[in-house]
Amino acid sequence: MSESPRDRYLTLIDEIVQMTLKGNIRSKQQVYQMLAKEIAAGEGEIFERCLSDRMVAAQSEIDKPTDELKQAKATRSLRAMKTIEAEFSRYQVDNRVSAAIFAATNAIALAESNQQLTNLLQAIDPNQAQPLNLDQIQQLAKALQKQAESDPEAKRDLQRLSFGLTEGLKSWQKLQEHLVSWMYEQNRSIGFEGAPEQRGPWGLWANQVNSPFPKALFHTLALNQSVGELAEKQHPELSGFVELAVILQCLQRGLVNWFDQLVYDAKITEKLSISTYLTFAFIWSQLASGFSSSSHNQFANGCFQVTLQILRNFSQRNYFPLYGGIFASFSGSALRSTLDYLDEPLRRVEGTQEKARILTLLGYSMGTVGRYKEAISFHEQALEIARRESDRICEIANLNHISRIHVAQKNYPEAINYSQRALILSRQSGDRLGEANALANLGYSEVIQAQQLERAEPEVYESAINYLQQGLQLSERLGDNYGAGFALQQSKALCCSSLGIAHIVLSQPQVAINYLQSGFEAAQKSGDLYLQGLNLSYLAEANYSLQQTEKAIYIGSLGMYLLEQINSPQWRQTAGLVTILRGQVGNETFRNILQKYRPQIIAVIGVDGYDYIPQLLEKYQ
Repeated sequence: MSESPRDRYLTLIDEIVQMTLKGNIRSKQQVYQMLAKEIAAGEGEIFERCLSDRMVAAQSEIDKPTDELKQAKATRSLRAMKTIEAEFSRYQVDNRVSAAIFAATNAIALAESNQQLTNLLQAIDPNQAQPLNLDQIQQLAKALQKQAESDPEAKRDLQRLSFGLTEGLKSWQKLQEHLVSWMYEQNRSIGFEGAPEQRGPWGLWANQVNSPFPKALFHTLALNQSVGELAEKQHPELSGFVELAVILQCLQRGLVNWFDQLVYDAKITEKLSISTYLTFAFIWSQLASGFSSSSHNQFANGCFQVTLQILRNFSQRNYFPLYGGIFASFSGSALRSTLDYLDEPLRRVEGTQEKARILTLLGYSMGTVGRYKEAISFHEQALEIARRESDRICEIANLNHISRIHVAQKNYPEAINYSQRALILSRQSGDRLGEANALANLGYSEVIQAQQLERAEPEVYESAINYLQQGLQLSERLGDNYGAGFALQQSKALCCSSLGIAHIVLSQPQVAINYLQSGFEAAQKSGDLYLQGLNLSYLAEANYSLQQTEKAIYIGSLGMYLLEQINSPQWRQTAGLVTILRGQVGNETFRNILQKYRPQIIAVIGVDGYDYIPQLLEKYQ
């Protein structure tokens, strides 16, 4: 009968102690070498328990001696065991990677067939305390292949997983030299938007990979076609899915690291990093949608798992947009079909600080597209978790967002209540960004309440305008510090739009235009399409008040389009104004005005957006 690991390690500890007491072991390095030779992979915990038992027994002998000789021997033995303990700790650090690979291999190999992919994706999760680097992922692939050779029943699936990891690393080697080269090509956008065949790097990357599934995905993205439909129609091999997981993880991490290291313009690099995280989360969520529709549940679950990994990693960045939304880099059609799928992975984890922050982002996005009930639910969940996790900044952000949603629902007393709570809490905790947003929300709530009550007396707006000016001044005083520039621009855009609205109501359109123009520019810098559309819509109203009909048509068309693209119900208000203007000038003059401003319109929304404006007006009617 073979000796158990416990008996073997107890014997090993006794031998090292005896050799130390006899003088046969004279250095710590000798102890280390014996441990390295005798401790098997994955059995470190067993050895640690054995050593603890021996140390407890020796300490007991010292504390309650039966005779002096035994006490003295126990004292020397315990000293030797403490040396063993120190060298074992050093051994564990040196062999942590081997132990992690061994544990991951076992977790994958011993799992049910439908759970193996989940365990593999967990093993290469970049959120682990000690994430595997590329060399270590290659070691994992070799370990899986070795395990497959000794396990005939699991051989096929383990070989596919191993092959997928290996091929993914090979593909990454080809793609690595093209990671950022596309940014320097003529007529190619920096980021992930643009005309077909010019949408970021996708077309270039498609030419660098050979495997069918990754190549098809990159082509689909390059042509701005549906990723969900691709997944619904495709039936990739398990190895092809794993290869794609490795490729996309390497691309995403490589781009974020590259953007984060650029120091020439913090605002631009911050926005690009945010866009990268959101774009890759979007891709995986859309793949999940397609695989779910075609009942590829294993792949759908894997996609949700990777989506959550990306969002968790993103939430730990100092530029995570607590005051921003998913639509920072997505078109309206993408947003409308993505929000539910980004929510799905969060249902599978308990409350954590990361979850609170992700829920904040989703809540803001849903509120913007008019899904107020769901938005409130997200923000209330985030608020509860943030309080439990003592994440004061996240707590303040959600109070601010709930205030804005109550404004949208015309529940002005509650809007003012939440913004006041956010203002008090932000000042208590020193969260200046939260304070700037709270001032903006409080002033905005009071402005909209007065507007809805049709109270145009200047004194009614004096307090609200004071709050808004404080918020604007605070945003400008804080400056565009790295890590806060994105949210500060949003705060500035919100303050400016609110000030513009106040001055429109006060029949001061020229003053309103100055604020709204600044608000639009700030919203552009943050990438917030909602605030861009909002400022443009009120700019159109201000120009209409000044009888600047052509500018009102041009600006109103832009605002209407941007708001409709993110499915904001406010687009209809702007469409109503543009429709009135078209009726006043006539259809032919209206078309001529749009043609006159065609270059400016295309610069913001592209040719497709320009062509869609007449259709949008028909949709409104």
